Amino acid sequence: MSLTLRIIIDVFLAVGAFFALAGTIGNLRMPDTFCRMQASTCIATMGLLGVVIGGLLYSIFIMHSPSTTVKIIVIGLLVFTTNPVGAHAIAKGAYRHGIRPDKEMEIDDFRRDFDE
Repeated sequence: MSLTLRIIIDVFLAVGAFFALAGTIGNLRMPDTFCRMQASTCIATMGLLGVVIGGLLYSIFIMHSPSTTVKIIVIGLLVFTTNPVGAHAIAKGAYRHGIRPDKEMEIDDFRRDFDE
């Protein structure tokens, strides 16, 4: 095992952990529902990107396990596709139930969807 490869893997995992931590802190610090959703979905997806790349490098070059590589790819693709779609659905549901941002929105596309 190359020390350089191990350092690269550790950097990707650390970057992923940093973004996941930033998303958690953002969830606690943001003022309203929509800002919290932004922090929890976008930043968490960025965190997953680092972890997936680090995991792929580890499974390919250190473990030599094709089955683990496929599992990491499938999990990464599922999260990358479902996270933004789920966040959009939750935001639309929150808007429908009357939850609005603290400040006036400059662009309000949901208002058009609900004929308000």
